Amino acid sequence: MPNLRLGSVAPDFTAETTHGTINFHQWLDNSWAILFSHPDDFTPVCTTELGEVARKSEEFKKRGVKVIGLSANDIASHDAWIKDINEVGKTNVDFPIIGDKDRKVATEYDMLDALDPTNVDAKGIPFTVRDVFVIDPKKVIRLKISYPASTGRHFDEILRVIDSLQIGDKYKVVTPANWTKGEKVIVHASIKGEEADKLFPDHEKVTPYLRFTADPSTK
Repeated sequence: MPNLRLGSVAPDFTAETTHGTINFHQWLDNSWAILFSHPDDFTPVCTTELGEVARKSEEFKKRGVKVIGLSANDIASHDAWIKDINEVGKTNVDFPIIGDKDRKVATEYDMLDALDPTNVDAKGIPFTVRDVFVIDPKKVIRLKISYPASTGRHFDEILRVIDSLQIGDKYKVVTPANWTKGEKVIVHASIKGEEADKLFPDHEKVTPYLRFTADPSTK
């Protein structure tokens, strides 16, 4: 099992999904992507999450982000579950969901529950934890969050992180606590002296290492 960290290349795999068979790296192409996992179909918290992701479909597309889910069931089960998700969420799930009944992908991505030895299926296989991976166009993992079963994921926060990552990659800035798109950002620490003045002529120096500037993506 790989020890996946930020900066690791997202493992490639071939799997059946609700949109047919995919090779993950080919499916990613040169896009940003979110891979998010679920322990089982027809679970209450996950049903609300998938509906929320479907409602935010246009927000992900605006950012050039592909979305793919995973749950430890087969495709027939997923297809039936999607009907519930669409009805409950008043939406349309338009992204693929991986069928991972044997936990092959979950194992490759280190998603199996190691905290609770009782959290296993009828065959004694650990359930898949509820992870989120944000993967960049180079297929590098840029974010990994693991959520407890009791707490639904906050997809506005995940969109916020994507905004931060994309702005940082393009403009040599980082983002402060509670930042949202359009607010002031921080000049990257590697940008010194005259280079900072040239790139960010209106930046505000709070301390030698903390320099705020307007969000360059809004200009």
